[in-house]
Amino acid sequence: MPQKFVNAAFSPTATDGSLPVLEGSLGPSAVDIQTLHARHGLLAYDPGFRSTASCKSAITFVDGDNGVLLYRGYPIEELAEQSSFVAVAYLLMHGELPDAKQLQDFEVSIHRYNLLHEQVLSFYRGFRRDAHPMAVMVGVVGALSAFYHDVMDIHNPENRMRAALRLVAKMPTIAAACYTYSIGRPQRYPNNKLSFSGNFLQMMFGLPTEEYVVDPILARALDRIFILHADHEQNASTSTVRLAASSGANPFACIAAGIASLWGPAHGGANEAVLKMLGEIGKVENIPKAIARAKDKNDAFRLMGFGHRIYKNFDPRARVIQQSAKEVLGHLGIDDPLLEIAMRLEEIALKDDYFVARKLYPNVDFYSGILLRAMGFPMNMFTAIFALARTAGWVSHWLELQQESHGIDRPRQLYVGKTLRHYPGKGHLQK
Repeated sequence: MPQKFVNAAFSPTATDGSLPVLEGSLGPSAVDIQTLHARHGLLAYDPGFRSTASCKSAITFVDGDNGVLLYRGYPIEELAEQSSFVAVAYLLMHGELPDAKQLQDFEVSIHRYNLLHEQVLSFYRGFRRDAHPMAVMVGVVGALSAFYHDVMDIHNPENRMRAALRLVAKMPTIAAACYTYSIGRPQRYPNNKLSFSGNFLQMMFGLPTEEYVVDPILARALDRIFILHADHEQNASTSTVRLAASSGANPFACIAAGIASLWGPAHGGANEAVLKMLGEIGKVENIPKAIARAKDKNDAFRLMGFGHRIYKNFDPRARVIQQSAKEVLGHLGIDDPLLEIAMRLEEIALKDDYFVARKLYPNVDFYSGILLRAMGFPMNMFTAIFALARTAGWVSHWLELQQESHGIDRPRQLYVGKTLRHYPGKGHLQK
């Protein structure tokens, strides 16, 4: 069948067959195709939704061509340098940065909700100790709806905010318990005298037999990681959260769905894939061979952590985390073969014409994997830490969607299967 085409023309005035153009405050405009099927009998075909605005949102803006990432209008570089993760979480959830009193009250709320129900802790014993932390987090977060019935009425704004606070507050406790359970160490309780990041460090690495002293440089670096990963517009996991939320599902189920989506190696698992790639390279001497393989179209090998689907010039998050990685590595004086490979690989790739021409620069996943490894986090915890940070963005999108009334999301499809045919009768099953 020959391909058909529809011509589209932009007009300053409305006509019978025209579709309105919606203007945002930043970024490209959007053609409103909500009436396309009803008026013209057509569907928009956009696999992966890469040219589709699935919603209106005031939370995060990404300009991939110019390397811009804004949370509620604030550049990510400024927030990472001057703010804290707790203040950024407040910003994402409420729309404005908190003043001193609002920040204090928000921190008090986090402290109020950061404990896990003791019966929730018993869930961990139902998992194998070698289970991936993300598998455990999907189960535990989803199960929270069985404990907090007081927030199940999502039509109540106070309930919604309480549920969002619970998720942000409990996620570090949940993630840390995944690690301590896997190594047979007693689960550490939160310490409300510590910062959000410092508290997570002590729950991860502290021992019940001695006091844990938080390294301020590590805590600050971790806080930056949390800020950089807090939100990133309509990515796969955020879109999953919003899609689940459109059905009226409870917030814990929605965030559990987001965690499951984040687990994919092309999404939150990318920093884990970076270190696996570095391990495959093995030695600095093997880097030229690895680069040659990456250039070979017939070789499945790829340099993980290079380039980005959205950012075409540079990843603004990468510049921040690169500096943090250098600070932490210098502070700790770590001699790690994989870290040496990573630094040399970065140096070579940034000067190679092949990678420069294709804008394959190190992204946030490349540096975050290096940084988290240097701080002592096991590789299987990388994505769990990503989920911990991204929860602030997920609950913000969940809150935003609850204020809308567009109903359940229901994408359509271009059907390419068999046309109508009739059942041949019972006889065709007889030999």
